[in-house]
Amino acid sequence: MFKKNQKSPITQLNQEEILTILGEDFECEGNIRCINSARIEGKISGDVSIKKGVILGEKGIIHGNLESETAIVFGTVNGNLKVKHLEIKQTGRIEGDVKTENLVIEMGGRYNGKLDMKIESEKIIEQTPSE
Repeated sequence: MFKKNQKSPITQLNQEEILTILGEDFECEGNIRCINSARIEGKISGDVSIKKGVILGEKGIIHGNLESETAIVFGTVNGNLKVKHLEIKQTGRIEGDVKTENLVIEMGGRYNGKLDMKIESEKIIEQTPSE
């Protein structure tokens, strides 16, 4: 009768143990790929693909595209994002297009770009020929 109280993907990422941490002194020119979750506090010039989830810290900067299941942005992204769940925190800044199914922007968070929030099942329905 009652649904189980399931945690949102954002909450799960916040509570998950993160094994990959790129600290403030980390600077990289090139693309980065990671299977699990990661926290980025440094600067990356290149595309970032983190399968499970990413937390971009306040001092974290990405000059490139970001792709992940879940993203929490405290820092700055100058590029396009393709994520299923996105949360832009008060200090978060995004300059680029965003493709997501779920979006939360805290007061003070900034986003400039095109937003696409179509769910994959909606796209399938749109592409189905009418009878």
